Amino acid sequence: MEYCYLTDPGKVRDHNEDSVTIVKNINDEILMAVADGMGGHRGGEIASSIAINIIARRFSEIPEIGDKESAISWIQNIVGEANKAIYKYTAEHPESEGMGTTVVLAILAKDFLLFGNIGDSSGYVIKNKKLHKITTDHTLVNLLVKSGELTLEEAKEHPRKNVLMRALGATQDVEMDVFDVTDEVEGILLCSDGLTNMLTDEQITKVLNEDHTGEEKLQKLVIKSNNRGGTDNISIAYLNKGGKVLWL
Repeated sequence: MEYCYLTDPGKVRDHNEDSVTIVKNINDEILMAVADGMGGHRGGEIASSIAINIIARRFSEIPEIGDKESAISWIQNIVGEANKAIYKYTAEHPESEGMGTTVVLAILAKDFLLFGNIGDSSGYVIKNKKLHKITTDHTLVNLLVKSGELTLEEAKEHPRKNVLMRALGATQDVEMDVFDVTDEVEGILLCSDGLTNMLTDEQITKVLNEDHTGEEKLQKLVIKSNNRGGTDNISIAYLNKGGKVLWL
């Protein structure tokens, strides 16, 4: 099994508001997470860091996640803890008002695979050498697509496509959508919208199917995103069940 992650500021932003991690506990269960922060005075950078640090630390502290129901409960509890920490920071630092972060995560245990999502960072599985999106974006345009007011093509070019309807730290209480993946998969990909706004699923899939190490694939995805403008920070966490263990 191979797993690795990479984050890059892109070509436009002067700092990186994304955070990303992959953690394994002593029972060899794996947590992957990507957070894309937002807010002035480096608030986004702080928010995403708080979220990822809490999630990663808590996961590394537990010997095992338990059964599927226990894992779902753990996800909601830990996201609630991270949300309260960001909300508290904002209350104590008024200059950071409006800061928050997306979070997408995956937990791979021996008997199940769960995804969790708040915001518009994306979680995919790789099956039959194709990307399949598991998570659902909490965006204004996604609501408009669901209601039939916009087509998918119109949503891609909509001026308010980045308006979030849900984010960590924005309100006192928040719930993460959790997805149970029951199919056998070849891999997992989590990413911020800095990747998916620059590359199509087909372009990402093509790189992932190349005969390179995970590190080389992620570096190539970042280069391609930056060559197409690199308008946002780019963060990717990747797991390939067939490869060796690799950390960036």
